[in-house]
Amino acid sequence: MNSRGNTLRLTAVSALVVLALTGFSTGRGHGGGHGDGGGGGCSSSSQNHDSSSSGGGTHRDYDDDDDYGTSGSGGSGGSASMSPQDATVELVGCASAKTPYATVEVTNPNASAGVFTVTVTFRDSTGAEVVSRSEEVDVPANATMTAQVDVEDNTNLPRIADCAPAPYAPPAR
Repeated sequence: MNSRGNTLRLTAVSALVVLALTGFSTGRGHGGGHGDGGGGGCSSSSQNHDSSSSGGGTHRDYDDDDDYGTSGSGGSGGSASMSPQDATVELVGCASAKTPYATVEVTNPNASAGVFTVTVTFRDSTGAEVVSRSEEVDVPANATMTAQVDVEDNTNLPRIADCAPAPYAPPAR
């Protein structure tokens, strides 16, 4: 066990030495956003990292991946906001004379709360659409909420034999 620990330690030290000798830099690297100074990468001999220091000299920018206007954030490596994913919808109970609504479970897979548009199609015994209704449901982050989608027109209730929710509910806003 002791020789294995020494081997792991030697491997880790060797990796650090190789990175140091090949010019690994924690300064401005490729793929980072504009102006954040973050990122890392391997340095090449054509880059002069010391030329922009405060000790004088001129800055030579040999790459063109960070040449942006002054309009704000940088390119593809920045923190672009992703669109929220659709919620999933499952039928819990269909409409009846006692309950003039379909009951569904709406699951939000996103890391933030959202409002989702749930659509349920109410069908007759032949499978024909009687009415389709939508309801906005507020669901906390990574949670499941039970919601009711009303038929709204009670004259349609006797004809409803089946409830078919859309399997996915898109974000409402």
